[in-house]
Amino acid sequence: MPELPEVETTVRGLQKEIVRLKILSVWTDLDTKDKRKQDTVANSKYFKYFKKEVSSKKIVSVERRAKNILISLSNGNTILVHMKMTGYLFYGKDPKIKYAHVVFALSNKYFLVFSDLRKFGKITLLSTKNAPSSKHLTGLGPEPLAKNFTLEKFRVRLLKKPNGKIKTVLMDQSVVVGIGNIYSDEILWLASLHPERLVQKIKSSEFKKIFFAIKKLLKKGIDFGGDSMSDYRNIYGLPGKFQLHHMAYRRTGEKCKKKNCSGVIIRKIINNRSAHFCSKHQI
Repeated sequence: MPELPEVETTVRGLQKEIVRLKILSVWTDLDTKDKRKQDTVANSKYFKYFKKEVSSKKIVSVERRAKNILISLSNGNTILVHMKMTGYLFYGKDPKIKYAHVVFALSNKYFLVFSDLRKFGKITLLSTKNAPSSKHLTGLGPEPLAKNFTLEKFRVRLLKKPNGKIKTVLMDQSVVVGIGNIYSDEILWLASLHPERLVQKIKSSEFKKIFFAIKKLLKKGIDFGGDSMSDYRNIYGLPGKFQLHHMAYRRTGEKCKKKNCSGVIIRKIINNRSAHFCSKHQI
């Protein structure tokens, strides 16, 4: 699943390319009866409403909240896109890309295409004014790269789950947003913490290591254009390069890259999610 760096990379691309353009029309081939998706474009009845509301509207801004892309329109509505497991947004002249399921025709004769192999992605429409309190955005934790997200705030947030395992808590979007399976592995490798350590057992000095590892690695992920170990691509259809710099994620059986460490990377399922970590220095 795209995490904060991948979503931020997408948002920055969209800010550059689509702001001030108009959405001329929108198409989808999605049509589900799943009640959990009744207020998304995957539902044909909802899509008719969505199409009417977004067509001929100007794009005024693009922002990110957690792993959500928010495309605000001139009529006071905001398109919310969550890429989920395998989704990404493509911007170009040819909308006929693999797994294209939603296509926005833009006023500059380009297209904004939502490609989604597994069709888990979500696209819906919110009132811009009320978006933060909508069910799609409420209950989210703070942004880890925000200037006001301090070490003390981080510690307080994590201690809301004192009996939780640190990897699981880092991935809990109600605690802090944007961190998923890839970056949690990399963060804990850098901070030298075992992914099963209970939050209540973490020392003050270790909280500091995790905090600075989060800041460093999320920024690094953005600098490298995201991680394309799986399906993620930027808006031009190009892969990111963070996967070339993994220290733990999907390096099972390989020698640990930490200086003077004799460990190897092992994989273990923790709370139904895979964790990759060093057998020696992560304690």
